Amino acid sequence: MNSFSRKMLIKYVRLRSLKLLFASSVLIFMVVCYIAFDLDEQIKYGKEDVGTNLRTTYENQLRDYENRIIPNLGENGDPAYLVGIDAKEGEKALKKIALNSILSDRIPLDRKLRDPRNKKCRLFKYNPKLQASVIVIFYNELLSVILRTVWSILLQTPKHLLKEIILVDDGSTESSLHGLLSHYLTTRLSDHPVKLVRMQKRVGLIRARLEGARKAVGDVLIFLDAHCETTVGWAEPLLQRIEEERTAVLVPLIDVIEADTFAYSTDGESSFQVGGFSWSGHFTWIDVQPSEVEAKKAVRPVRSPTMAGGLFAIDRKYFWEIGSYDEQMDGWGGENLEMSFRIWQCGGRLETIPCSRVGHVFRAFHPYSFPENKDTHGINTARMAHVWMDSYKRFFFMHQPSLENNPIVGDLTHRKQLRQKLRCKDFKWYLDNVYPEKFVPDENVQAYGQARTPFEMCLDDLQLPDDKAGPLGLYQCHPRLEISQFFSVSSRGELRKENVCAEVFNDRLVDKFDDNDEQSRCVAPGAL
Repeated sequence: MNSFSRKMLIKYVRLRSLKLLFASSVLIFMVVCYIAFDLDEQIKYGKEDVGTNLRTTYENQLRDYENRIIPNLGENGDPAYLVGIDAKEGEKALKKIALNSILSDRIPLDRKLRDPRNKKCRLFKYNPKLQASVIVIFYNELLSVILRTVWSILLQTPKHLLKEIILVDDGSTESSLHGLLSHYLTTRLSDHPVKLVRMQKRVGLIRARLEGARKAVGDVLIFLDAHCETTVGWAEPLLQRIEEERTAVLVPLIDVIEADTFAYSTDGESSFQVGGFSWSGHFTWIDVQPSEVEAKKAVRPVRSPTMAGGLFAIDRKYFWEIGSYDEQMDGWGGENLEMSFRIWQCGGRLETIPCSRVGHVFRAFHPYSFPENKDTHGINTARMAHVWMDSYKRFFFMHQPSLENNPIVGDLTHRKQLRQKLRCKDFKWYLDNVYPEKFVPDENVQAYGQARTPFEMCLDDLQLPDDKAGPLGLYQCHPRLEISQFFSVSSRGELRKENVCAEVFNDRLVDKFDDNDEQSRCVAPGAL
């Protein structure tokens, strides 16, 4: 065979091989596609099958739950009780999660509550035009408690005033709060404006609320905890007042729903308090201020120095204008005082609305931990103190000295710029004009500091918590002034601390609570 013939033969073989390779590739590709298509169809069918099975499972679970509800149990907010094994299981749950979960699951989700309002409220005529977005944050909350909150909002809010309810799941790990909750909303509440937003991971109350606010489209944002029950006429006075004054931030009267019996408890139609604060950075309840007593009697809006923070209403646009929340605050705590001071110092108003009443389950302890077990309340409050309290932050840092110059508090630049941008007043103005009754330990007093003996021993409160009072003692004087040894001699010659004053009882010197500065009966140092 000559060279030309060999070249042609080689070219032919190569071409043949390429054709065979191409044909094989096409065949393989077609087989793969068929297998993939068939597999995809199987997967699709399998998903649908699994979905159908899950929906059936959820439906069976809900029907079983609904069949165990006891009609009229806890009706009108009366205390409810179980018997036998359910009662024992309820007691165990109360000790474990500070809530009688067994009882909650037996009480109807749509139970009716009595009207707890002052009779004068029933004479008022409200005709608001604004619509509300009600935002409810939850994390591993009991499903029946969440749903009872939702049902109370739906049943007690006129439809034309309720734009939406936004449930924000802050990364719950409880299985019932995933598919089962979604199934309930789809099958039982599909005709109602209830939206569910899920965070990919737990971000804390503050950031979860911000996410809910970003999703909201109503004229007014109303924030509620996930363990609340609203009562008749609760929304109208809130919306009406904001329609009159868009920079007013409002809180309803917060009644107690007992964690063990789910009884709706009040202190009476006319008895209520407003918000104050302690220098340790905690919210406290105080009596209505003297300047607001007449407004209280007339059940008109009553000025409040601070708010508890769990339940409040605010114009949606104003919420963003005034600075929403400090996004660098983590977890929970301190945000309520930060917002309270900011609202007052930056031109707004904080008011309690006596004709709006909401029940709230108060637990004896928190049943869950906070991210990384950090003291988020302390850190957040330190951020608040640095930005809003000016020189008065000295009192907070006497309680939390380790946080005063601690980098864990984070960057404060943005919040300080916000204060400048809004041209906010200083904290001295707040104390003088909003909370003049607040006792300032080193102002308008005869003396303050350590009460020393000749033997270098100092009067000491023995580190009793803010909410406790008891015998005082002597302890070695600290080299620096610390809160346990910080006492004041008031302008009237009383020996006192922030919320307690000294009194001789059975020849012992003790702290006693001073709930009203104007009527305190503290002992004078000369009588000791």
